[in-house]
Order: sequence, then structure tokens, then C-alpha cells
Amino acid sequence: MKLQQLRYICEVAKHELNVSTTAQSLFTSQPGISKQIRLLEDELGIQIFARNGKHLVSITPAGEEVLHVANEILHKVETIKQISQEFANETKGVLSIATTHTQARYVLPSTINEFMRDYPDVSLQMQQGTPSQIAEMAASGNVDFAIATEGLEHFSNLLLMPCYQWNRAIIVPKDHPLTQIDRPLSLYELSEYSIVTYVFGFTGRSRLDEAFAQEGLTPKVVFTAADADVIKTYVRLGLGVGIVADMAHDPETDRDLVAISAGHLFKPSITSIAFRRGTFLRGYMYRFVNLFAPHLSQKVISAFMESQGRGEAKKIFESIEIPTL
Repeated sequence: MKLQQLRYICEVAKHELNVSTTAQSLFTSQPGISKQIRLLEDELGIQIFARNGKHLVSITPAGEEVLHVANEILHKVETIKQISQEFANETKGVLSIATTHTQARYVLPSTINEFMRDYPDVSLQMQQGTPSQIAEMAASGNVDFAIATEGLEHFSNLLLMPCYQWNRAIIVPKDHPLTQIDRPLSLYELSEYSIVTYVFGFTGRSRLDEAFAQEGLTPKVVFTAADADVIKTYVRLGLGVGIVADMAHDPETDRDLVAISAGHLFKPSITSIAFRRGTFLRGYMYRFVNLFAPHLSQKVISAFMESQGRGEAKKIFESIEIPTL
């Protein structure tokens, strides 16, 4: 059994059993991958993939178990590499992050700018996706960190640390009737208008739905998007009243829009940073987290990683004030 064979079966599974695509991604030949998979199956005495002729059509039950262990082995190998790199050169390496558009566009730029000044020899790679995609990337070890507000808690092998809490803003054109109200807006008043907001599962959308439901109201959501900039575009077109993360309103670039505070209408949401359990964090990784969330020092992160169970982990943050963005 070779590590290369384990890598091949994991990559084939990741590429939806398409051996040709896998070969292209690994810069090798399709026959070479097929041969190594066959050799591994012969050695184990089982079929990892079910076939229809020469085509792989599914993963067998035994194959599912083998793939689970193979992924863990490859993750441990990567950890060994990380340890050796840390001691060989602590300021050089790769940092991969998966996050949503809102985090990438409005929150992370200052953190990344400062991080790259401190670590010019670190290659920083960012991927964007839905919260579930982001969590999957971190859980499978394809990225070092996942940063999101929703979806991360569904993966038991992820460790989540709270970074900051935030709320929402209602955005409307300058001449909108809501701008004439000189008192806090009510949910009932808001429910009278068509609403443009996030797709369910994105950027704390669940908090919005909960607030309306508790008041027995049904919001008239006429358009949803994953991208705050797209939401603002359709607010400008007059499609409806926008509800976005408050940090997504930029006074400079959104001069034609008015942001009305909605903090009294909705419970705050918490954005977390997550990484796979058992991950070895290099020095610059600790630094990145601390730049993004100053209350997460290396001491706090280390204590969190050593905690046993969610109850013990939760106690670590009970005495730490989570900042509001």
C-alpha cells in the first residue's frame, strides 16, 4: 500500500469518480491512476469502486470506510509536513482560507493586508462559497480555515471559535418613505414592503426569519442573493427594501443608499473561524487568527484546542467578551 494510491482514491472520490478529470488535476495519466487503484483493490481484496465496464459508477460500502481512513492518513501526512516546515522556516508556507463574499469583501481586506506585510513569504489562498461548501472544505482538510456565520456547526470534526458579533442594516434609496421615520422601525412596518435579502443559509439569514416568525409575520421576500453587492444593486432598481449585514453598507461607495439600523429588530449573529480537529497550526496561522479576532491569542487558541468536549470549550470563552463589529 502506497500513499500515492491513497491519494488517488481520495482524489477520484472528490472528482465525482471522473478519473480523467482527476488525472488532469494531478498532472498524471488516466491509465496510471486506474492501474494504481486496481493494485490497491487487489492488495486489500475488496472493491473500493463499483464499475460498469471501465467506468466507475459508485463507491462501495467497503470503499466508503477505506476512503474515510485514507483521508485521515493523508491529513496526518500533511500535519507532519506542516511541523517540519514550521521548524525549517517558520515564516514561509501556504495559508488557505474559505469564506463567504461578505467576509471577503467587507471584513477580511484589512486583516489580509496586515498579514501579508508581516509574512511576505506566505502564499495566501482564498476560496469563496456557500457556508456548507466552506465548512466541507475545512472538514475535509482542503483549506486551513473556514470563516462564516452559518453552517460550520454541522461538522463534528471542526473546531469553532467566535470572532465577532454583528447585526443588520436596512438599506433603501435616499428618497424612500422609510427614511422619513424618525423613530425605531418596527417589524410590522418592515413587513409592509417587499424585501431583498440573503439566500437562506447565508450571512445570518436564519435570524431574520426567526424574528418575523416570533411576531407572527411573514416577510415579503421577493429576491434573494448570496452577495450583498447584488442585493444593493436590486435595491437601487427599486425591487424592494434591502436587509444586509451592517458592515456591507459602505458610506463611500453607497452614497445613494441610506442605511437604517436594524439592531433592535434582530438578534445579533456571530461569525466564527473554524479548522479541522487535530490540525497543526503554524506560527503564522496563529497570527492570522489574532489579526482577524484580537481576543483569540495563541494562549486562548491553544487552550481551546486542548479542551475536551464542547462544554469545556465553551467555558474558555465565557470570560472573553466577543467584540461587536
